[in-house]
Amino acid sequence: MAHSLPTPVAVLGDGCAALSLAAQADRLSDYALSVIAPAGTGSTQDHIWGFWQMPWLQDVLPLVRKTWSRWTIRNAETAVVMQAAEYPYHAVTRQHWMAHCMARATQHGVTFAEDRSSLDDVKQRHIFDSRPPKRHPDMMLQHFIGWEVRAAAGSFDDSTAILMDFRCDQTCGMHFIYCLPFSDREALVESTLFSPALVPDTFYETAITSWLNDCANVSDFEVIRREKGAIPLGLMARHDPALSGIGGNGGAIRPSSGYAFSFIQKQIATGIARVSAGNALGFVTPHRPIDLWMDRIFLSVLRHQPQHAPQIFTALAARLTGDEFALFLSGEATMALRAKVVSAMPPWPFLQALLRPEAGAKVGPS
Repeated sequence: MAHSLPTPVAVLGDGCAALSLAAQADRLSDYALSVIAPAGTGSTQDHIWGFWQMPWLQDVLPLVRKTWSRWTIRNAETAVVMQAAEYPYHAVTRQHWMAHCMARATQHGVTFAEDRSSLDDVKQRHIFDSRPPKRHPDMMLQHFIGWEVRAAAGSFDDSTAILMDFRCDQTCGMHFIYCLPFSDREALVESTLFSPALVPDTFYETAITSWLNDCANVSDFEVIRREKGAIPLGLMARHDPALSGIGGNGGAIRPSSGYAFSFIQKQIATGIARVSAGNALGFVTPHRPIDLWMDRIFLSVLRHQPQHAPQIFTALAARLTGDEFALFLSGEATMALRAKVVSAMPPWPFLQALLRPEAGAKVGPS
């Protein structure tokens, strides 16, 4: 009995989405996968990717650097400690994950090319574009600088992650410190801003130093690694409208938070499950329409009334359990949970935002 040849499939780009898909090529036996990216286009900077444990992330768990079942959200007046029973928070390094994916992809026979001539034998519907989506100039951004620091033993409580500490300068937009303590001596400390405009590096660096000195009581430390980034927030058009998207270019970035890693894995897991059910390979945004609508309202609040952010997030943390918080931010909220989130919000800023939701390109099926 004759067997049909595998269908050629190509992914443009070699970032998280492309390699995460390539790592699972063994689950796509009807397809011959190639990854196409010009030499030197991939990022070499390491990052920490945080995510809550979800069913589609089982492959990542053996690679995590640290796990926290407790995390804190605080402002100048209130500190809320959240506890997760089912969905702890994990951190994985970009380089560790990408090396893992590259090794698996190579093992599974994925080919890698630097020019697009190999696309000649690939039908357009089987080309998936993972290059960055188009963004308009005034989009809200999540932008940050992070320092991984080393200090004296006992400097950090590594049992509890600090997801948002608003005890920092709020003059340039919603601003918080994010601290992941990997041990009692080492931690990633990030200054993170949500605003349409970047600020000088000194703003973030001063915030990190001030927080370490004034809030963590750590004045003597060594910076052992730095990271920097800016993530567009909102709905964005595909890099090339003629090609199907995957990853951020396929609507995987959560518009209100910039979270991408977990949603990229969810998008890929859903696409592979569709193939297993007898459908053609394809990828759609992992976000529900109601969540995208809520995100547009929330981004409008952050753009026009960022002064409410410290109170909004501490109120949300006080209202939800740790597991509910994880489910909501991972896109797994029920309608009852969404109602609980809405009930925790101050009404007036959100009523105003209903009249001016954040704009952006429509993201449809890839």
